[in-house]
Amino acid sequence: MNKISKAVLAYSGGLDTSVILKWLRDTYQCEVVTFTADLGQGEELEPARQKALMFGIKPENIFIDDLREEFVRDFVFPMFRANTVYEGEYLLGTSIARPLIAKRLIEIASKTGADAISHGATGKGNDQVRFELGAYALNPNIKVIAPWREWDLLSREKLMAYAEKHGIPVDMKHKKGGSPYSMDANLLHISYEGRHLEDPAAEAEESMWRWTVSPEKAPDAAEYLELEFVNGDIVALNGTRMTPATVLAKLNEIGGKHGIGRLDLVENRYVGMKSRGCYETPGGTIMLKAHRAIESITLDREVSHLKDDLMPRYASMIYNGYWWSPERLAVQTLIDHTQKTVNGWVRVKLYKGNVIVVGRDSKTDSLFDPTIATFEDDKGAYDQKDAAGFIKLNALRLRIAANLQKRK
Repeated sequence: MNKISKAVLAYSGGLDTSVILKWLRDTYQCEVVTFTADLGQGEELEPARQKALMFGIKPENIFIDDLREEFVRDFVFPMFRANTVYEGEYLLGTSIARPLIAKRLIEIASKTGADAISHGATGKGNDQVRFELGAYALNPNIKVIAPWREWDLLSREKLMAYAEKHGIPVDMKHKKGGSPYSMDANLLHISYEGRHLEDPAAEAEESMWRWTVSPEKAPDAAEYLELEFVNGDIVALNGTRMTPATVLAKLNEIGGKHGIGRLDLVENRYVGMKSRGCYETPGGTIMLKAHRAIESITLDREVSHLKDDLMPRYASMIYNGYWWSPERLAVQTLIDHTQKTVNGWVRVKLYKGNVIVVGRDSKTDSLFDPTIATFEDDKGAYDQKDAAGFIKLNALRLRIAANLQKRK
């Protein structure tokens, strides 16, 4: 076993990471630094500090960072400029948070002189890949400790027994069985996996959902929103300018009220297995619909189609943990270049789980020309006779092939 002097632990204060903290100190005989990220999960994070202090972590080695603005500005917004969707449905709410956590782990390791980082991701999941690929891209010499790949505490019962043996406080929710789901939350989404959901034929219980009402219980009256875009990012709602994190939080609140953004998905995990998860992404669902709407009038046709071609590849990069890779950075450069003209506003109607675009305009960058597109007299703006030559040229290869078949 390599000698580790100090390790930075991604620490939530829950059962798993509290056990890991004790295990790290006992197994590696190392000093531990704890890092807790506020990504908008809506939980009180101060108890994590108190638990770390209780376990003997030095105050200067406890980091609780508010990363909400950085998360949305530098990770969520760039991803949505590409209209990113994985496997046709998933808006990558968990995936996009991991590169930021990895980045901060490496920064704290550098600041504190740590030679290792540690995380609580299991050996079955995608997160171990995302954390570690990100860490190695930012510090190729960092050591990574993944306890779930080393220890024999491979069940909740064994974790509980270890905690009780070593005097680690266990919340009542763990003693009583806790939530029937494994959950992850941030400003973009909340995910649910495990237990009841491990049967893909079983419908998710209505009591599971936390951010959204069911469409049946959504208001009977529609609500209208106007979203203003600058360079592909939302900067204002209904005329009120907001920071990136505030925009997303507000969209979550409004969208959740109207039952928007629920998803039940069986996805193909990077490690090879299929996994069923349920997701709530109300704000992201609205953002995606509105962004495509403003692009529809501000992007050139072939540029738009090129983005659509690249999007699945870009989505896979994020899902598979390659946010810091040269290929993702190269594609992002292209995407961001296309967004220089994505300026204007989009109006959407929210109604019982639906996001309906009802208007869009760009005073400076619209490529929509009503004098050409009109069904009325265009006064010569478009010569319909030009279509005949275009059709014949494009039909030439088809006609040659058809004539060849006739001669056979």
